[in-house]
Amino acid sequence: MDQVRQKLILVPGSLCDERVWQHQADALADIADISIPHLHGHASLVTMAEAILRDAPARFALCGFSMGGRVALEVLRRAPERITRLALLDASVHPIAQGEAARRQPQIDMAREQGMAALARWWNPRITPPARHDDAAFMGLLEAMACTFSAEDYRKEVAALLDRPDPRDLLPGIAVPTLILAGAQDPLSTPERNRAMAETIPGARLVLVEDAWHFPMLEQPAAVTAALRQWLEA
Repeated sequence: MDQVRQKLILVPGSLCDERVWQHQADALADIADISIPHLHGHASLVTMAEAILRDAPARFALCGFSMGGRVALEVLRRAPERITRLALLDASVHPIAQGEAARRQPQIDMAREQGMAALARWWNPRITPPARHDDAAFMGLLEAMACTFSAEDYRKEVAALLDRPDPRDLLPGIAVPTLILAGAQDPLSTPERNRAMAETIPGARLVLVEDAWHFPMLEQPAAVTAALRQWLEA
């Protein structure tokens, strides 16, 4: 019997657009009808989640990367009956840290005063493998995605993250097949954080992708695509 096609929504992360998912969208098109929401300009994770739900099919698989993982959890909070399975890639559920707003303000100022390219060139080397810093195609893609945001878009995105709901109460009640995946060397969404999430969600599968930092879908695309295929076919 043929595999039933999935409806799959891939949610980008901070300063990302649909290109962050290009490999997975192309490689999984044989088993899934894929959509990637455009979330620029929202100042709330809640409004991002509501925008996704307005355009989503009645039932769908949901995968969120980084900030998009938090958005995915807000979608789940609002419409758990519509979610067939959940994947969180390099996501986090920790609450606001003391002093976080003050630490983020210089980045907002940099974006406004020097431009989004300058912000990308400052930030992306902190979350990507040093061996890739001379890879013009890889670093250029990250910069190009960031430059689709205006400085005001970025300010709103930071505001959304600083006002983020606490999703930790949702995790023990998740009752759909769940994949937790992260780069094994990710300095933001660390293996420890991902392991803790997987242990809290009943039956969740944990995949740590070796030789990958914060963008495993770009750094090790075949490994990420294979994990997502297994998740979709389970």
